[in-house]
Amino acid sequence: MTAYSPIHLHQRSAGIANARFGMRNGQARLMDLRQQGSAKLFVLDQREAVFLNTSGGLTGGDTLEYGLTLAPGARITATTQTAERAYRSTTGAAQISVQMTVGAGGHLDWVPQETILFERAQARRRTEITLGEGATFLMAETLVLGRAAMDETVTTLDFHDWRMIRRGDTPLHAEALRLDVARLETGAAGMDGARAIATVVLIAPDAADALAPVRAALGDEIRAAASALEGRLVIRLMARDGWPLRRKLAQILTLLRRAPLPRVWQI
Repeated sequence: MTAYSPIHLHQRSAGIANARFGMRNGQARLMDLRQQGSAKLFVLDQREAVFLNTSGGLTGGDTLEYGLTLAPGARITATTQTAERAYRSTTGAAQISVQMTVGAGGHLDWVPQETILFERAQARRRTEITLGEGATFLMAETLVLGRAAMDETVTTLDFHDWRMIRRGDTPLHAEALRLDVARLETGAAGMDGARAIATVVLIAPDAADALAPVRAALGDEIRAAASALEGRLVIRLMARDGWPLRRKLAQILTLLRRAPLPRVWQI
């Protein structure tokens, strides 16, 4: 008789959602859509692309891929239907891939809702954004450690987050974030007691013009800072709970977008 091995019975989720938007009569239109496994995508009014992971969360061995291609001149907002969740894993890291291409003169807002990391979660995420000539881009990424309402404390974690924004082959913005036991315990050089962090990046010729209004809006409710170089604005936010950070992030995104948040966001 073969010995029972429960690890062989573990099911793993795998999802792929890729969409291509073209231009028709001067407006962006969904042209191609591929959905496989747990990943889905739906479009609201041809302006908002909403990704969804129907597995309910990620753990060791799961894979999730989101992809988006915008034709020259297309303008789209992309987000997620709800927060993504990375759960405890004993069988390695979940793998997340985000690849998006914006054609010449187009614009993409990539503003997914939070990624919630639970105790002993293991995950690797790689985000690659390629911009065409004159294309602009706004990105916001938020990480939350556990759920404050459930009195959860995250002390053990293995999360790597790598992001790259290019114009053609030229890097415009790159960063690598690693959260593990050392970073959680370190003071000002690490999380410093925060359980929610966010990064906002705006790539546009006039991005630096938004620096003064953004700094005025940051206030003192949470820890935050903003800086600008030619063609790029970067904002960092930290808070001891996800909710005040979410409210401040919503204010900043509304300011930068000059438009309401995606309809699936709840504030």
